[in-house]
Amino acid sequence: MKRRILVLMGGISREREVSLVSGAAAAEALRRAGHDVRTHDLSRDVGALVREIEAHRPDVVFNSLHGRYGEDGCVQGLLELMGIPYTHSGVRASALAMDKPATKRAVEQAGIRTPRGRVVRRDDFALGDPMPRPFIVKPVAEGSTIGVRVVAEGDNRDWSEDWSFGDEALVEEYIPGRELTVGIMGERALAVTEIRFEGAAFDYTAKYTSGHASHLLPAPVPAEVYDAAMDAAMVAHRALGCEGISRSDFRYDDRRPGADGLFFLELNTQPGFTPLSLVPEQASHLGIGFAPLCEWLVGRARCHA
Repeated sequence: MKRRILVLMGGISREREVSLVSGAAAAEALRRAGHDVRTHDLSRDVGALVREIEAHRPDVVFNSLHGRYGEDGCVQGLLELMGIPYTHSGVRASALAMDKPATKRAVEQAGIRTPRGRVVRRDDFALGDPMPRPFIVKPVAEGSTIGVRVVAEGDNRDWSEDWSFGDEALVEEYIPGRELTVGIMGERALAVTEIRFEGAAFDYTAKYTSGHASHLLPAPVPAEVYDAAMDAAMVAHRALGCEGISRSDFRYDDRRPGADGLFFLELNTQPGFTPLSLVPEQASHLGIGFAPLCEWLVGRARCHA
């Protein structure tokens, strides 16, 4: 069935450039599938988006935004008010998943292991390390691992002068080992990918700079670990109330027995969405092409209120 689709892309977060690529890929795939597709680069002029929707009244908004204001429940709330069905998760799940400490609490309550950690204020660092090194410092509400830093033995940086996390940051024990990720499509865990990269953390540069990371699909890990990662990603998706697709990231310390070394890190409600991105790559591995994946999301679009 041909639909009028508005693809939201770009935006004003630090992930703008990635969103532009995701949005362009989705728009092209949906056009080729025969839909009437328009695109909108979200700005702080919210009225421009309202006017676009009122003028063309799309059947569906395909949300290709990443990061703040597009992935955290803000634009979802506007679309709810306007009664426009949209892809991916609703307001509550989007806001919860963007809040790393809240996500951590939710998945732990569902029985999923996460690294030891706590929220720390900037002034607390003046009193010394918040936990034994090595540890990792993350913004409490950013996507794409923006701003993540590993604090290792011998790191003598002055945190009072080199702080970019706002008033608070999430500090967690650093889990050595391997990076795993699992995509969820509706009620189905797709696959486990191992991501190999330079450096101690799979940060924004490693994710989006060519040559900085490679994907091993399926991940070469023991079957017990593979299955545990698939199960944990599904549990996290449900615990946060996600819909459509999501992607959960894990660290796997292969020095520990069985699945004891598997730790949940975070969940992305709107992961990168190009034919080469992790979730579409996993879908392709299972025989689901990029255009059918886009159309599947459009078919699941709805208002959540």
